[in-house]
Amino acid sequence: MGTGVGRTEAERDYDRILFSAPTRRLADKTQVFPMEENDSVRNRLTHSHEVSNLARSIGIRLAFDHAEDVFGAEHEVLQVKRNVPAMLAAVGLAHDLGNPPFGHQGEIAMQQWFAGLPGDMRIEDDFLSFDGNAQTFRLLTRLQILNDEFGLNLTLGTLAALLKYPSVYGGKEKGGFKKYGVFKSEKSIVEEVWEQTGLSAGVRHPLAYVMEACDDIAYSIIDAEDTVKKGYASFYDLMDYLDHEGGSDAVISAVVTASRGKNKEFKGEGLSSRELNDMSMQMFRVKAISEMVSAATSVFVEKSPAMMDGSIDGGFEIIKNSSCAMLCSLVKKFDFEHGFKHRDVLRLELQGNNYIKGMMGIIWDSVARGEGGGDPFEKYVYGNISENYRRVFEASGRSQYSQCQLVCDAVSGMTESFLIKTHDEYMSLDPGGDDE
Repeated sequence: MGTGVGRTEAERDYDRILFSAPTRRLADKTQVFPMEENDSVRNRLTHSHEVSNLARSIGIRLAFDHAEDVFGAEHEVLQVKRNVPAMLAAVGLAHDLGNPPFGHQGEIAMQQWFAGLPGDMRIEDDFLSFDGNAQTFRLLTRLQILNDEFGLNLTLGTLAALLKYPSVYGGKEKGGFKKYGVFKSEKSIVEEVWEQTGLSAGVRHPLAYVMEACDDIAYSIIDAEDTVKKGYASFYDLMDYLDHEGGSDAVISAVVTASRGKNKEFKGEGLSSRELNDMSMQMFRVKAISEMVSAATSVFVEKSPAMMDGSIDGGFEIIKNSSCAMLCSLVKKFDFEHGFKHRDVLRLELQGNNYIKGMMGIIWDSVARGEGGGDPFEKYVYGNISENYRRVFEASGRSQYSQCQLVCDAVSGMTESFLIKTHDEYMSLDPGGDDE
């Protein structure tokens, strides 16, 4: 495994991501519930730490229990025991860095704003189908500045493993995946990644499948815990739903039986109904995640040869092909019905939609009119955009594509409270604001 005591390059990747400003900003971005004041309910940062933890856990199982089967006879030389858990922890932590405020609804708002621009403007699909995954790759490879033009200077392996959708917007080969994952502006960067790692458009790095699986686990099971913590549903609602919809499934039956057993134990301890709900959901989370992590590991080991040689079926997903497929699917449906569709969530998402579109209009005017032109308000708005982002824009030739991209960079980099505060400030300062 090597005798050095310093960090490996993969471990350094994790550290660079952890200490970066975009990671800190995730603390004020939505996971499920916008503008959440209850600190025990997840935000995008706590979600990312949990995905990172799950990915590292699977990485440890793979590196210690299945090293030769998955990584071959040279696994010791490759320092698999250190590098694989570190790489998975890094991509788990980084996977949502490019997401705009207000989560996936923020992405939709940005897409809608671009679709509403005048018809004589040719807006690229990069923006009409804007996606936080592509923004994450851009953020890490171009927008974050250390001491050169290579972003955070992450290893090519980590960048490859980060690509959930390994294709460039407009490319012919998507590999069976539903989205593009790299903007045209980063085409040369991703082509170097693919060339150096032996990958190509449409072919995922094997560890990207693990990162996606861990996001699915967190997104389903842990979001259900937050839905109950918010009081939008109860532990008993979830158990009844799973029993009714999937009680014949062996994994669901085992998870429900174990969870109800713990709930019965807790009932004799004089807990309040809220405490009983919370503790019972914690036990459900522990049991469900344990089942899903084991299932995901088994599927990866089984399918790793096809992942390694690129012959895996297009669009393959670990959880959907595991024994926990129905558990994950049903809990996501429960989350959607009780959490995402709750009127309080929809109202806040609508407010967020309006703030994002309003902010994009303000920034667009300041960028499209020659970086502020002679208008003091537009100069002020342009000057408030991150220096890193402006430097990249000004070096890009200031094309319409670059203008659209600067708007995306600026808005995606905002936290929710900063977006609202700054939008309201701009509206109070804009001399033409009352006329719109």
